Amino acid sequence: MSIFDWIVLLGTIGFIIGFGIWKTRKQQNLNDYLLGGNEARWWTVGLSVMATQASAITFLSTPGQAFHDGMGFVQFYFGLPIAMIIICIYFVPIYKRLKVFTAYQYLEERFDVNTRVFTAFLFLIQRGLAAGITIYAPAIILSTILAWDLRLTVIIIGVLVILYTVLGGTKAVNVTHKQQMTVIFLGLFLAFFIILNKLPEAVSFTDALSMAGASGKMDILDFSFDLENRYTFWSGIIGGTFLALSYFGTDQSQVQRYLSSQSLEESRRGLLFNGLLKVPLQFFILLIGVFVFIFYQFNPAPIFFNEKLVNDVKQTEYQSEISALESTYQGLVNERMELIGDRWDEQNVQAYKGYLLQEEKVRAEAKATIKKALPDASENDKDYVFLHFILNNIPVGILGLLLAMIFSAAMSSTAAELNALASTTTIDIYKRLFNPSLEGVQSVRASQLLTLMWGVVAILFACFGTLFENLIQFVNIIGSIFYGTILGIFLCGFFMRFIKAKAVLVAGLITEVVIIYLWWIDFVPFLWLNLIGSLLVIIIASLLQLLAFKRSAI
Repeated sequence: MSIFDWIVLLGTIGFIIGFGIWKTRKQQNLNDYLLGGNEARWWTVGLSVMATQASAITFLSTPGQAFHDGMGFVQFYFGLPIAMIIICIYFVPIYKRLKVFTAYQYLEERFDVNTRVFTAFLFLIQRGLAAGITIYAPAIILSTILAWDLRLTVIIIGVLVILYTVLGGTKAVNVTHKQQMTVIFLGLFLAFFIILNKLPEAVSFTDALSMAGASGKMDILDFSFDLENRYTFWSGIIGGTFLALSYFGTDQSQVQRYLSSQSLEESRRGLLFNGLLKVPLQFFILLIGVFVFIFYQFNPAPIFFNEKLVNDVKQTEYQSEISALESTYQGLVNERMELIGDRWDEQNVQAYKGYLLQEEKVRAEAKATIKKALPDASENDKDYVFLHFILNNIPVGILGLLLAMIFSAAMSSTAAELNALASTTTIDIYKRLFNPSLEGVQSVRASQLLTLMWGVVAILFACFGTLFENLIQFVNIIGSIFYGTILGIFLCGFFMRFIKAKAVLVAGLITEVVIIYLWWIDFVPFLWLNLIGSLLVIIIASLLQLLAFKRSAI
């Protein structure tokens, strides 16, 4: 990477961090530190909500997901706009009326302190794990570029994020989210236009889409009820709605974004803005991945995009095997490139598809060889596809900006997560159970120390984390294991007034055990766990209240 790229990268990150710290100095109480003084306008809320969700994982993993599997992943987000409307109607007014710091304070108002602490604990587990993964994602980039030790890189990135999150609190997170989203949008559009510019002159935008369609990458909608398929219209519109309801409606990392708004109306506008923009944004990011695939139809691609692992295999007894597979693969690539030349001719579709099938078969053999040679390594390279493209094909200066985009996304989501973890620990655990008199500057210091603590926990988890399928799926799987139970408890509180505290708490405990077991045996695709978890809590709590606790007042 050139000196100019380093200047762009470090200058962008340094400005964002410095600006956030400067804008948020002199915070004296919990309202300032955890809710930013309730000063956020709707566009700040909307961009902050979006930035919290759009981590570096989004920009590393999503293009790789589309490169390998096509546009079908966009169905995952179909339920999001529906969830935004429901949250605006039912969830936000309750939170704003009660003037809570966290979503879980409501549960004590509605049920009891045990339900509040249990639900907060579920949030802390899943969000603590997710925070580690959002640090791990950009560490892959920097360690690849600089050949640094991955764990050292994790620590450096984690310390940078902790710095301005500890010093600035929620306001620093909200303020920096605007700058980070500006860098992200700019980086995405530049990446897309660079890819288009690098395609052969004879290949138009329409030709590229036709080629992608012939490759099966443009199959967006799947209306089947096949439970073996993770991403269908129905899993997205049903399971995705329940996942989004829980994430945006009960996850403190998101709730805290709109609790910091000036008013109920500002919160609603911000959430609806996110609901309208998120699906098109995700579609565009996936489309970038598809066009990276098209680019590599006219340019040589490695047999495995994590080339470091291939080089590591060459240091083992499997050197000749992986080298032979590389030779076979490159031969197929050259033949396929010779077939299509510098233009797309639909008369070559069948022959072209034949080459793709052969190439995929050789890639599968290469993955198996990598697994044999390096049993602890991941044979998945989806998270390295977009990284490989930008490191090898992006002009000087633009590369620095694109890397700044990915780092901005990492900082935005991780900062929001650490901020929410500290808020929940401070308000729902420490202040509620151990120090009810905590106020003023002392409360700010406690929140800062807890932010630091969670930052260290996230760094430790990231240091020992490994790729699990691909990062964006890993984060969503973690969420789906816990979100259904959490959402079910909140839905009982909002809509089923006859259910009392004992019934909902026992139902939550039983449901979480069942969901973990269903995930462990891979009973259904993970998106459906959100629906199953929510329904189980409601059904079990209703039965317990009617049959076992019908005389209980709590």
